[in-house]
Amino acid sequence: MQSPALDQLPESIETNRLVVRVARPGDGAMFNAAIVESCEQLKQWLGWVYPPPSLSESEASCRRAYARFLLNEDLMAFFIDKESGTLVGGSGLHNANWKLRQFEVGYWGHSKFLGKGFITEGVAALTEHALQQLGATRVFLTTDELNIASWRLAERAGFQLEGTLRNDRLNIQGQLRNTRVYSRLRP
Repeated sequence: MQSPALDQLPESIETNRLVVRVARPGDGAMFNAAIVESCEQLKQWLGWVYPPPSLSESEASCRRAYARFLLNEDLMAFFIDKESGTLVGGSGLHNANWKLRQFEVGYWGHSKFLGKGFITEGVAALTEHALQQLGATRVFLTTDELNIASWRLAERAGFQLEGTLRNDRLNIQGQLRNTRVYSRLRP
């Protein structure tokens, strides 16, 4: 049997500049503001940001995320700048497969803070936590082949391209897309 620490998603971890923590009840306002302010930049890639959610929908998302965290099913994480206390982006460890010890990571960034390395720092920290503390055998992500910024971030965070799945999903516009699959494995 695994030790309890190996079987529990983290409530928070810290990096040099970030607090990476689970979304909680009461976070809806800051989550909503970040999404509304970043909608134009994100809507091409993330269907859940457009039309922009209402404040109550954002709060409900945070509450559902916290419930799923308490059940140890999923970690919707926010990246909070330590210096300002501002939400600069989000990520998570999703689709937890505790038997195989595998997790999917996803991410988005607040448009005001792009290009500062916050999202790369947070994704790398979550991935390291999964590999080192949760005993993950594999952490993976998928991204639209046309989302160059996303796959470059994956590479900066130490992920390796496994391959490209051709015509495997529909993009936001309803057209077939190619999907790049990246992973990091336990060393």
